[in-house]
Amino acid sequence: MTAVETAEITDIKNRHPCFSDGANMNNGRIHLPVSPVCNIQCKFCKRDFNKWERRPGVAARMLHPKEAPALVGKALEICPSITVAGIAGPGDTLATTHALEAFNLVHKEFPYLINCLSTNGLLLEKYAVDLWKAGVKTVTVTVNAVDAGILAKICSRVFLDGNVYEGEEGAEILIDAQRRGIEKMSALGAVVKINTVLIPGINDYHIEEIAGTVKAWGASIMNIIPLIPQFEMANVQPPDCQALSKAREEAEEYLPVFRHCRHCRADAAGTMTEDFSHLLHEYSGMENTFSHG
Repeated sequence: MTAVETAEITDIKNRHPCFSDGANMNNGRIHLPVSPVCNIQCKFCKRDFNKWERRPGVAARMLHPKEAPALVGKALEICPSITVAGIAGPGDTLATTHALEAFNLVHKEFPYLINCLSTNGLLLEKYAVDLWKAGVKTVTVTVNAVDAGILAKICSRVFLDGNVYEGEEGAEILIDAQRRGIEKMSALGAVVKINTVLIPGINDYHIEEIAGTVKAWGASIMNIIPLIPQFEMANVQPPDCQALSKAREEAEEYLPVFRHCRHCRADAAGTMTEDFSHLLHEYSGMENTFSHG
């Protein structure tokens, strides 16, 4: 047990299907697609509205924050084993205040649920205290490199305070923001998980350094997921099973590694083995509505 891990946090880890192998098959989660825009541009990221793709960044429709409690209630009627209300996009959860508004409403009505946030970390420090007060006890931060030269090959641009930062300058800003945000959430008592997209030829030799660095920042678990080739990386070959296993073993020298990720949609609902999001959302037909900054 770490210095900041209380009995409450240990219980949270055991009930969260994306933080504990033991909880993975029994407990469910609902993702609330309330966050429409992003404040960085990654070369592998393509957000969309549809009802068939099974990957992050995709939802059937946008949800207004005020709709969140009713949707959670409906989801619990269908799947009482849901223990987590999460927000993971389709854009970045902190690029607007929509996620914070939704969490406050959900926490008021369902205080026993674990509120969980996924973010790129650019604005995590800024909203850390507000998130904690809104019941967010678990946070996932996507950290694809802790070296600006490597991250610049993955993240094209960072949008911050009305300015656009490209290349290594933008990468340095993002890495420093991630460090401060992870340190802040960890100090508050949150369980911080790191998501790293494994990209052959770009960051596959960098995993050990990422794991050691984020551990020092306060992260307590890591999830390494294979690249889904799309957008500017559509022609990059995803890692094979051997490369993925090697990366996970390297990371495990520093942090426990979660090995059951399902590449969930931004509107996923149910358990890891049964998704019923189609019962909650109707496809809106909207496309190309995402923006940055």
